[in-house]
Amino acid sequence: MTDAILGERRHLINLAYRLLGSLAEAEDAVQEAYARWYALPRPDEIASPGAWLTTVTSRICLDQLGSARARRERYVGEWIPEPLPDHGAADPADHVTLDESVSMAFLVTLEAMTPAQRVALILHDVFHYSFAEIAEITGRTPAACRELASSARRRIRDGKPSTTPAVRQADLVRDFKQAWEAQDITALVGLLDPTAIFTADGGGRVTTALDPIQGGEQIARFIIAVATKTPGDFTLLERTVNGQPGLQIQLDGVTTSVYAFEITDDRISRIWAVRNPEKLRSWADR
Repeated sequence: MTDAILGERRHLINLAYRLLGSLAEAEDAVQEAYARWYALPRPDEIASPGAWLTTVTSRICLDQLGSARARRERYVGEWIPEPLPDHGAADPADHVTLDESVSMAFLVTLEAMTPAQRVALILHDVFHYSFAEIAEITGRTPAACRELASSARRRIRDGKPSTTPAVRQADLVRDFKQAWEAQDITALVGLLDPTAIFTADGGGRVTTALDPIQGGEQIARFIIAVATKTPGDFTLLERTVNGQPGLQIQLDGVTTSVYAFEITDDRISRIWAVRNPEKLRSWADR
């Protein structure tokens, strides 16, 4: 029984990260679910331990999503989901599986949803739970859960997800990196959509733009200023960020930022720059 219970951990981490957008909070939620399991007087009476753990984890996440809104209203600057690296061949059981459902663009869209919409969409569309099962988890009717997922999908469609092939996305990010290194503002402006948006998350712990920067030229000038005004060895590394091409920025060998991108009509339309050190723990040794 113990091995079977512990074998659910990866699934639970994957679920909780997609629901919360934070690996640290996901790990806490899963730990709490396991604590409740081990506190049961007769766990052997649970017919499906995996289903029980999923239900409890989902309810914990639903509660956390409600309180997170209040916490993020007090957050200094913009809040961006925690970026995840590509873990490569060595993939421990508690690492998140990287696919389209953890792309930064998808997670940011989830942030605009109500907690109930988010839970219904992730459980049904990503993890393939029935609406009857979701109803048991959320305390709503199957019909209400179906409507929640439907309204969440409309938000996803309104977000106009990128249809640019992954290889082309990687090429654009590489061109962006090279233009940034060369401090070529003309090349950078050419890669950016004129209406592009740059959003940074420093969490009040490091200096960064508190408000989103709009416009390709404004963004290009800002990031060049970042490089020229930063003392030390400023290094840009091509990395996979949440399953998509991105950049890791290091200063004297220490990771200071991770950039995720959205590509629309063959140009960079969104950049998310995570600088909050608390969200860069998994990038420390990369």
